[in-house]
Amino acid sequence: MKHEIIGTKPINLYEVKETLEKIQKRDEELNFRAQKTMEYVQQVAKLGKEKAAELFKKIESLNVPRLKEQHINKIIDILPKTEEEVKVVMQGYNVTVSKENCKKIAEVVEGFEE
Repeated sequence: MKHEIIGTKPINLYEVKETLEKIQKRDEELNFRAQKTMEYVQQVAKLGKEKAAELFKKIESLNVPRLKEQHINKIIDILPKTEEEVKVVMQGYNVTVSKENCKKIAEVVEGFEE
C-alpha cells in the first residue's frame, strides 16, 4: 500500500495526543513509535486540548507580526512563562519578536498555569 502526503499542518502536543488516541481506538493498539510518542506526550503535555485551543486563540489575537501557526504551537508545547523564555523559544526560528510582544505572550501563557 502506497501512502501519499496530501498536505502538512503544524500541530501542538495536545493535537498529537488526540490523533494518537483516535488511531488507538481504531486499531486497538499503537505501533512501537506511536506508543513511544504517546508516552512522551502524556509526560509533557500539561494542558488539556480545550485549554490549548483557548491559549492558541489568545496568542493569535495578540496579532504579533510574523508570528505564524507553527510558532504559536511551539509556544503552547513549551509554555514559556517569562519574556526571556519566549525569546529563547523563538530563537529556534528565523523570526524576531519584540521585547514588548514577548512580554505579552508570556503574560497570556502565565494565565494558563497547569
